[in-house]
Amino acid sequence: MANLTLVIDDELLQRARLRALAQGTSVNAVVREMLATYAADERVLRGRRRVAELARTSTAGRSGTGRRWTREELYEDRGR
Repeated sequence: MANLTLVIDDELLQRARLRALAQGTSVNAVVREMLATYAADERVLRGRRRVAELARTSTAGRSGTGRRWTREELYEDRGR
């Protein structure tokens, strides 16, 4: 694993450390995840955007669609 040196404003780093601590992680882990997302394969990014678009435009679960699920329909697979 490689090391990376960054020049960051002291106040910014302090705020980042406090937020990471509150979330039970480290600044190092946050930066590593951000870099992984930034460097992700374009196919993955396109897939994420497509899923987000489908979720945004979906009418599933919205009132006014006319479809009402019965309790039996919602739980019918639990006994299998």
